Amino acid sequence: MKTLFLPLVLLYNLPSSLPFLYSPVFSKAPDLAKLSTFGNTLLATKIESAPQLDEDEDDVDFPSPLTPVDRALRAGKFWSSAVPVIFNYYSTYTKINVLNKLNPLLNRPCLTSEECEIIWSDLHTAGASTLSLTINDLKGFYVKTGQIIASRQDLFPREYTEALSGLTDYLDPMSFGLVRKVVEGELCLRGERFEEVFEEFDEVPLGAASVAQVHRARLTPEYGSLEVAVKVQRPGIEQKLLGDIKNLITLSKPLRGLKEMPVDYYVVFKELENQLADEFDFVAEAAAMDRIRMNLQTDPQTGLPREIPLKMPRPVSKLVTRRVLVMDYLEGVPLSRVGEEMKKKGIDPDGPEARLFGEKLLRSLTDVFARSILESGFFHADPHPGNIFVLSDGSIGLIDFGQVKQISGRAKNTLAKVMVALDDRVSDTNPEDLERIGNLALELGVELREDAKPEGPAAVAMWLFDGSVKNLPGGYDYGELSPNSPVKELKSFPQDLVLVGRSTVLLKGLSSRLNIPWSLSKEWAPVARQVLAGGEGKNDGGMKKITLRDVGRLVKSWGKGKVKRGTDRLPMGMKRHLARLVVWARGIRRRRE
Repeated sequence: MKTLFLPLVLLYNLPSSLPFLYSPVFSKAPDLAKLSTFGNTLLATKIESAPQLDEDEDDVDFPSPLTPVDRALRAGKFWSSAVPVIFNYYSTYTKINVLNKLNPLLNRPCLTSEECEIIWSDLHTAGASTLSLTINDLKGFYVKTGQIIASRQDLFPREYTEALSGLTDYLDPMSFGLVRKVVEGELCLRGERFEEVFEEFDEVPLGAASVAQVHRARLTPEYGSLEVAVKVQRPGIEQKLLGDIKNLITLSKPLRGLKEMPVDYYVVFKELENQLADEFDFVAEAAAMDRIRMNLQTDPQTGLPREIPLKMPRPVSKLVTRRVLVMDYLEGVPLSRVGEEMKKKGIDPDGPEARLFGEKLLRSLTDVFARSILESGFFHADPHPGNIFVLSDGSIGLIDFGQVKQISGRAKNTLAKVMVALDDRVSDTNPEDLERIGNLALELGVELREDAKPEGPAAVAMWLFDGSVKNLPGGYDYGELSPNSPVKELKSFPQDLVLVGRSTVLLKGLSSRLNIPWSLSKEWAPVARQVLAGGEGKNDGGMKKITLRDVGRLVKSWGKGKVKRGTDRLPMGMKRHLARLVVWARGIRRRRE
């Protein structure tokens, strides 16, 4: 039976890259139709009912900050809930192992797999109930944790995902009176009235997350009459969320180096603490939004403009403060509700249209993260399904740039070398290839346990960056929940690359759910080769000389845009026939490859 343990990811799971439970009971990975269960952090889905507005707006008070006593009680609630759950898993695992060793000696039968499943199911049910009650009580950072658990049916036991499936940040949205008071205090500092800035302002929020909530609005003619999304930070939330993650850091520090822990959770939570601190400064978020767009729309080698494969909101520069961010409104639904929208439009989630959408989604995200990570080293570091949108015109949108990451030039170049080495390998077992890939993985700062197999570093690299691999070298299992997974060999993962791993694992998880074979290393290799080519062929101004090939790429990009606009105008029936033809042609090409 697989080893079972409850690591700290019970309370914050870095999506897909950090195992939760090694259990004999796991549900099958959902297909596209089940993408609607990915999570509930929806920033463009209206809440069923508006918050109550009984209080007079002039009498609205800001929430009081947490006192030292409040913080102590909050930490105590966390510890009193987490420790018994973890202890129950360890003690049950020990009891089952002891019984299975003693029973043959006493001429008694060992526990059957069915008996073990019942034991684990009862334990999961009890643990899930405790976790759900604790999260609903504490809210804050723990709500984000619960949403991640609920969205990962492929990773967490059914009892946990079902218990937390109704958990949303909408349980406690701010009243409109409080929202208005925050906005006025941040934006109306020159004697302006609220109505002089906003012509319309929806009282019902589009979404309410742990840090902030978002409202649709329209600016007055003086500000351009734009339809916008207004992100408003919850008063006093910074202290609460940073206190929550400090609890996790405290809990993880004594467990560093334990073999039972699959990764160094202390490093993970420290990195998350650093990133979470940046999430409270909306001025920095607006700057990050502009910086990432500029990097994506300009070829760093030639300086020529290029197409961005997805859409991002632009901040309204005059209306950005530390606690309020006004930006473009992107109309659409989050990835977590795509399945529902397809059914409404009569699209078969298993049909060719859905297949084409899945490939488009993967290609758009893969391209954006390849450019961001390998070219500039500056990228969106929170790409969960609530931040990925399918817009009304069928394009992909990316929102919420509160968490971004800048990696070093050395790490960026080494990552590029890893992609090229993986793409150039002769086979998954060729010793020379494995040695080269493994050395590059170690150069990134990956540390493995002393008793790891020689193929361990290469297996970790393939596990992270190549979802098309069937059998990992060294006999490792590809499934991250397997006790024979290369992830179990990790002693430490470089803090600088924790969020790179988070992004790559999201793409790998999406390809798995959509049942589309996808190799990040193959898709990223062309960008990696351009990055490693460096200054070759550059002119005196530091820019690469423009060649006919560069002009050809620009014309090709223009042509793609024209074709897309043309196909968008086709009748639905014709679009479906075209989708079947494209899927059929791509299938033939893959078989030939």
